[in-house]
Amino acid sequence: MSEFAPQPKHFEWRQEARVGVITLNRPERKNPLTFDSYAELRDLFRGLVGVDSVRAIVLCGAGGNFCSGGDVHEIIGPLTERDAAGLLEFTRMTGDLVKAMRHCPQPIVAAIDGVCAGAGAILAMSSDFRLGTPRAKTAFLFTRVGLAGCDMGACAILPRIIGQGRASELLYTGRSMSADEALAWGFFNRQVSPDDVLKESLQLAAEIASGPTFAHAMTKKMLHAEWNQAIDEAIDAEAEAQAICMQTEDFRRAYRAFAAKQKPQFHGN
Repeated sequence: MSEFAPQPKHFEWRQEARVGVITLNRPERKNPLTFDSYAELRDLFRGLVGVDSVRAIVLCGAGGNFCSGGDVHEIIGPLTERDAAGLLEFTRMTGDLVKAMRHCPQPIVAAIDGVCAGAGAILAMSSDFRLGTPRAKTAFLFTRVGLAGCDMGACAILPRIIGQGRASELLYTGRSMSADEALAWGFFNRQVSPDDVLKESLQLAAEIASGPTFAHAMTKKMLHAEWNQAIDEAIDAEAEAQAICMQTEDFRRAYRAFAAKQKPQFHGN
């Protein structure tokens, strides 16, 4: 399957060559999420499975902010009126968005500027790469609204990125992580100016998209799967994964290019 032309109603989608760009576009409210945008994002990432015309994703926000999290009036208010079953339906749906991001084969680059809070911080956390600006402030502020830090996989994923102690501090206090902390702690892959963050994110995504995308998808799959594996089991799983990649044409293209002293041109198969 190669054709992919979503028409989302609650965020923007465009494609630049082989890079798909998702823009959260409610700048007047710092790009909050709603029930509908959660579900639509989940469905978009699910739909990317098997799409070979899109080989990397950039996720960004409009107007100088990334995402302020769940909309106070459109989500938090209505949730106070739901019964237990309705609340569980919502939390499972938001968790399914993270699952969809982690299981879509395309690497995701988050371009983070300004506010990156609550569920917005989760979207950044769930991406594969994070480029942030000096003014970016990332806050997992669930405790500020009387909720636990264990939201949408935060207690599982965040410690693996920045360490247990640092994750504990952010999840218990809800305080903002500065851009300098995010870079020093490994949450940001790099820090760039607000004027350049989207451009550099697109460049990184384009670089990834030009690579051996079948192999990239395998790397993403194994990075996710090996969280739950012992070292010996992981080594065996990687042996099987790499043997599969060695059957691809891209592997043969790379060898032929090396032998000819040329740069390989990968086709993703």
